[in-house]
Amino acid sequence: MINCILKQVGLGEALLEAETIEEQESPVNCFRKLFVCDVLPLIINNHDVRLPANLLYKYLNKAAEFYINYVTRSTQIESQHQGAQEASDLMSPSKRSSQKYIIEGLTEKSSQIVDPWERLFKILNVVGMRCEWQMDKGRRSYGDILHRMKDLCRYMNNFDNEAHAKYKNQVVYSTMLVFFKNAFQYVNSIQPSLFQGPNAPSQVPLVLLEDVSNVYGDIEIDRNKHIHKKRKLAEGREKTMSSDDEDCSAKGRNRHIVVNKAELANSIEVLESFKLARESWELLYSLEFLDKEFTRICLAWKTDTWLWLRIFLTDMIIYQGQYKKAIASLHHLAALQGSLPQPQITGQGTLEHQRALIQLATCHFALGEYRMTCEKVLDLMCYMVLPIQDGGKSQEEPSKIKPKFRKGSDLKLLPCTSKAIMPFCLHLMLACFKLRAFADSRDDMALGHVIVLLQQEWPRGENLFLKAVSKICQQGNFQYENFFNYVTNIDMLEEFAYLRTQEGGKIHLELLPNQGMLIKHHTVTRGITKGVKEDFRLAMERQVSRCGENLMVVLHRFCINEKILLLQTLA
Repeated sequence: MINCILKQVGLGEALLEAETIEEQESPVNCFRKLFVCDVLPLIINNHDVRLPANLLYKYLNKAAEFYINYVTRSTQIESQHQGAQEASDLMSPSKRSSQKYIIEGLTEKSSQIVDPWERLFKILNVVGMRCEWQMDKGRRSYGDILHRMKDLCRYMNNFDNEAHAKYKNQVVYSTMLVFFKNAFQYVNSIQPSLFQGPNAPSQVPLVLLEDVSNVYGDIEIDRNKHIHKKRKLAEGREKTMSSDDEDCSAKGRNRHIVVNKAELANSIEVLESFKLARESWELLYSLEFLDKEFTRICLAWKTDTWLWLRIFLTDMIIYQGQYKKAIASLHHLAALQGSLPQPQITGQGTLEHQRALIQLATCHFALGEYRMTCEKVLDLMCYMVLPIQDGGKSQEEPSKIKPKFRKGSDLKLLPCTSKAIMPFCLHLMLACFKLRAFADSRDDMALGHVIVLLQQEWPRGENLFLKAVSKICQQGNFQYENFFNYVTNIDMLEEFAYLRTQEGGKIHLELLPNQGMLIKHHTVTRGITKGVKEDFRLAMERQVSRCGENLMVVLHRFCINEKILLLQTLA
């Protein structure tokens, strides 16, 4: 029996050595597969021979690296190994999603592994028992394992050196596997195409964003600001509904994530996975000796090249409210995507780019960098697929029921579709211009942009619109020459028509292109003034006939055509 196990250990070592000699690029190779799936279970389940703990940890490490890489293998990498298959076949959803993963040097059948996570946690348990960890009897949930590891950490310093080393390994490996399993579950749910190839249309990727649906709320500006500080205020250091990096410790705790059940059926499980992964990560970095060991393993495994993991980490950092770090993480993500072979799936690359743009926009917004926010949003507008029905109001309904927390600190998981993303982008833009428009100083251009954007989801923005009208009345005049290009809301048109009347305050409105020039370059005779009035009346009549136009098409045209003007307003 002893000879038998020694032979098995010898065979295991020979396979690991062969892997090194053959210079295998990926841990998912035929040598490692044979070692982890066939030889290792025989070695660790034989209790007649006592194996040194450091050898068992080495084997656990090799098994974990193999299974995690096997489960999370990217479809892009996979398609490289299947050169025999036609590219057109790869694009066929039915063929691609049912494709088998073949490990080089093995048959298709030998390459398939049933329940890899289950197998990995079984190895963890056996190694734990053999290394005399503090084990629980019976099956435990991932939450239970994590809770146990937190408890163990509390009295870690009471142990002598030998016990300390033993339990350190228990905490690192147990917590690390809970982390990778739950981070994978989360990313697999919000971006399934990363692991499965093109999917059924129902599997739309989701993106984690700051919730800005309270953008129609009133604006608070500190009236104690001195006049000469107004420019600073307009530069956007004032926060509308988000906070900066400074208070991320409080912000990164228990933030509410709004998600529509229709868009993510298993949302409770997905959010639980996200929570467990975050807590595991925090535990691994909470003590220096855990941090050191986990970092060492991650470096050896080259986890910084794992695209799926970077997606999780970015979302976690956004959740924590560390927006500067999140921006750096998104740039890291873009670099990783650039280094991968171009996806076979049509549109997959642009979808990744869109996810990054909208997350960059939301981070810049949370930092009060409104011009950058607007820049990203306007770049994103080029990808929108029109027409989109203006169904914004109904989309908002589910989220109204849920939040009982502080509104401003909520997050949202939104589908990566034009229908969901475009209204969100318009909300972000409205939030950016709102501060300027209602500042003490006058900014007709910003106020005009706000009026155009308030048409979305009308009448939700009615109170803000009336506030804009009140500001125009205080000014006594208003100039916005883009008015008739983009304002098609009948209530707004009626309000502006009323402003020109005696009862409405006879407000001087310059809403026609070049109207100001026309008046300035002529002696203001009754005839010219009458001509301008007539032009305004005709323009209003024409505008009323446009009220049936698809609003999303109008607003999309506004974003595309006025990009330079919009950015200049925030300069």
